[in-house]
Amino acid sequence: MIASLPMYDWPEVREATDGWWSGLSRHLGSSLKLDRSADHFAPWRSPELLFSQTCGYPYTHEFAGILRYVATPHYAVDGCEGANYCSMILAREQAPLESFRRRIAAVNTPDSMSGMLALKLVFAKFNQNGKFFAKAVQTGSHANSLGAVRDGSADVCAVDCVAIALARHYRSSLLEGLVVIARSPLVPSLPFVTRTGNIAALRRGLVAACADEKLAPFRERLLISGQSVLEPNIYNRINDLENQMQNAGGLELLGP
Repeated sequence: MIASLPMYDWPEVREATDGWWSGLSRHLGSSLKLDRSADHFAPWRSPELLFSQTCGYPYTHEFAGILRYVATPHYAVDGCEGANYCSMILAREQAPLESFRRRIAAVNTPDSMSGMLALKLVFAKFNQNGKFFAKAVQTGSHANSLGAVRDGSADVCAVDCVAIALARHYRSSLLEGLVVIARSPLVPSLPFVTRTGNIAALRRGLVAACADEKLAPFRERLLISGQSVLEPNIYNRINDLENQMQNAGGLELLGP
């Protein structure tokens, strides 16, 4: 079996991720080590996946009906409301959104809710025949998107509010000279998922781990404040927002 927690596994918090997983896996009755393959899609594609966390966009698109929903974490950061989160839109200057027409956008990956679709949702209302930005550059990560805007190779990006909080805590230089100019609509946070696990047992283990005081220091470093079991179709909000945007004319960026 396989377990992974790739979504916020920054080097600065890797020790906390390992501590959190060690306690969580104990409550799950597992002794698995975390898979840290360079390709974090690989565990999601494996029928042996016991436990992972994925972005909402792959969950509702490529892996719809494949990854099985377990629960949704809560994060104690600005931009989160219970089990929901948003992206921050960042630039080097505080300016009206429409003034970024024909500028350059930085996008982490073409299948990211927080870095791709969030940016489209904020700027789509300004599009002309599906166009707004002069071009978009793909950076590979939220940290790289922040760096691209900071160094001037891009003018604007959308970054997951949890990643912003991690940067403030552990890598504040990424945010130097940047300002938040908007926020994307709230959507359910990045879900915990499985392919082969017993969902009821996984949920019991997760509840126990979130109540385990010995794990509190790890949860605090990872900004985790709890978890909820939502109706899985709540994640359809991502599809609904995307469809509404496309029906209104859409916005060209990268990929989907």
